[in-house]
Amino acid sequence: MFVVSTQAHYDSAHFLRHHTGKCRNLHGHRYVVEAAVAASELNDAGIAFDFADLKRELRDLADQLDHTCLNDLPQFQGVETSAENQAKYFFEELQKRLPPDLVDGLMYCRIWESPTQWALYGPSAHLAPGARTPGLADGG
Repeated sequence: MFVVSTQAHYDSAHFLRHHTGKCRNLHGHRYVVEAAVAASELNDAGIAFDFADLKRELRDLADQLDHTCLNDLPQFQGVETSAENQAKYFFEELQKRLPPDLVDGLMYCRIWESPTQWALYGPSAHLAPGARTPGLADGG
């Protein structure tokens, strides 16, 4: 099986209404979102999927959250803005936006809240690579 992934980032504030610790207070993160798709075969160009298709949609979604207070956005009304719920949001939105061949292979979306903590959502989450600090050498 072949797996390709890409990352985007966004800077946002949020607070967890039902948290008993300090995350109940307004605070911010530089989030990194990672999405991965899998394919059993390569196309005639020798690739599983065109990175550009996945990257375009992931970056567009991340841009919609950039420099916002997540709690104020319609997509998070009535939902805690945890990294877990953000991962689910990205996964479900990508399912709506991607071409059928990409949607069928969508494995997971992972949200890095810091270099050492992340949450992941997807039906194939057990196939996700091990934890490692995300790389954004190209600026996302």
